[in-house]
Amino acid sequence: MQNVQSAMERLRGLATASPVAELAAAFEAAGFELALVGGPVRDAFLGREVTDLDFTTDARPDDILRIVAPIADAHWDIGREFGTIGARFSGETVEITTYRADSYDGTSRKPVVAFGDTIEGDLHRRDFTVNALALQLPALTLVDPSDGTKDLMEATLRTPIEAAVSFGDDPLRMLRAVRFTSQLGFQLDIDSFDAIVELRRRILDISAERVRDELVKLLKTDTPRAGLELFVETGLAELVLPELPALQLERDDAHRHKDVYEHSITVLEQAIALERERNPGADADIVLRLAALLHDIGKPKTRRFGENRKVTFYNHDVVGAKLARKRLTSLRFDNDTMKSVSRLVELHMRVFNYEGAGWTDSAVRRFARDAGPELQRLLILIRADITTRNQRKSDRLLFAIDDLERRILELQEKEELDSVRPSLDGEQIMAILEIAPGPLVGKAYKHLLEVRLDEGPLEHDDAKQRLLEWWEANRP
Repeated sequence: MQNVQSAMERLRGLATASPVAELAAAFEAAGFELALVGGPVRDAFLGREVTDLDFTTDARPDDILRIVAPIADAHWDIGREFGTIGARFSGETVEITTYRADSYDGTSRKPVVAFGDTIEGDLHRRDFTVNALALQLPALTLVDPSDGTKDLMEATLRTPIEAAVSFGDDPLRMLRAVRFTSQLGFQLDIDSFDAIVELRRRILDISAERVRDELVKLLKTDTPRAGLELFVETGLAELVLPELPALQLERDDAHRHKDVYEHSITVLEQAIALERERNPGADADIVLRLAALLHDIGKPKTRRFGENRKVTFYNHDVVGAKLARKRLTSLRFDNDTMKSVSRLVELHMRVFNYEGAGWTDSAVRRFARDAGPELQRLLILIRADITTRNQRKSDRLLFAIDDLERRILELQEKEELDSVRPSLDGEQIMAILEIAPGPLVGKAYKHLLEVRLDEGPLEHDDAKQRLLEWWEANRP
């Protein structure tokens, strides 16, 4: 947290740069108020990089368009019904929104938009005091009607109005509170916590898409643990992602098994660290992070107690893959994300066979083939899945994974594993066997693919001979 003087210096520099200064001059000339609001002001106080420029004004949408159109490189009014106009200036995207005084009917998933007349009224309707800050332009006057700067200094999340009223107005704010604890590293104040616990079922009034987007934003933060723990503690997870709190299996001396919930969050943290190490500067990999968080969600349904109360979770990977697909479907994730996450969950145990006995070239090829485009994510996930405190066991597992990666790399360089296919294609198979297109061609192709995985690439004549041998045994 920077002091007020330093923060104001940052804001002053931002306000005198384009496009902020250009917009401030244009709105002043047109006789309207304009203020930089919310995240940019908050982040200036926190010493964080300012990435989004959001403005608020007393101008109505038609007036905003009239002012912005002559000076912007592009503009759009996709959010016009909510009073928001977007524009682009030299590659910089901005949003300008008319002062709002939203109201909710208690059952609708969307606010009833009502435009306001004062900036103070607009700020009071925002989610948290740390986001209810504005810098009036071009005067550079800080507007803070709910002591947001004090909460910034104390690293506290608090609502500008009574928490129960705020969350009742827009239940999505409960998930935003969860996300901000991780994104900003702040603590939620007790009144807000209690209000979320009391009103948690109102999250069911929010569309699955909006809930999904908040969950994704939480998982994209650098340190999502605090938010996930609050997610579970408030009871929101039970309604949004019930598989997560279900991982809190009881622990006692008799059962002696891992705390699967704690393990899963640790795996997520380790996956994020490996993701940064292997892909520095890249955007957060939401597929990998979802897979890390959900990789063991099949354990509660597959837990069994054997001799001496030994706990097993046989087939939890297969069960977990089905549960992951079902949950991601209900949260309206796209098909590619659902497919990739469920595949990673299904495959995350495959590597542990290697640690026990080592793999043949055939097994390595099949591992790479089964992982397909998810191979690199899968290798990160299985590394992150090592959370044992037994150093010897950890070293042994990591050595096995290092060796497997080396073997995959060697075979990739030698055999082009990324595009494993038989030495003969469908046209060649039909010509050699003198058959027409049909199921037999597919069966022959599949046989040659198995040979390829077992033995590696074959010369054309060798592949032809293997095909003819198969044909002798399988011709109709």
